[in-house]
Amino acid sequence: MQREMLIDSLIEYGKRKGHTITVVFDGWKTGEGKESRSVTGGITVIYTRIGENADSVIKNIVSSVKREWLVVTSDRDIVNHAWASGSIPVPAESFLGYLGKRESSFSDYSEEEVSEEEYREPQRKGNARQLSRKEKAVMKALRKL
Repeated sequence: MQREMLIDSLIEYGKRKGHTITVVFDGWKTGEGKESRSVTGGITVIYTRIGENADSVIKNIVSSVKREWLVVTSDRDIVNHAWASGSIPVPAESFLGYLGKRESSFSDYSEEEVSEEEYREPQRKGNARQLSRKEKAVMKALRKL
């Protein structure tokens, strides 16, 4: 039921924003023998095959198609893989905040809130008042949402 609610929210969001969206669900413990792909309301929905987790499918998608993906995840391994592949990871919590908002309220999400709460790295070199390259890339990606 939670998966269906997420898919419905993504369909509404995709229609509102015009983004191409792919969502990957784990099927490694209870899935079928083969990967299943379907398009529902313009959203590509992938269920991994039994024995395969969603992380590996996401990594393959990001690596195989050379473009700048916005990868919504809170998994550190996928975050690192996304950066290495030239894509931008966006924390799931940040995206969920955008998922329920309407177009007019997107501007209410300030850069200070995002950068200080979620993207500040402890002890780094350089000017402490400037965002790092990664932080700037994430902020740019969040503005696209």
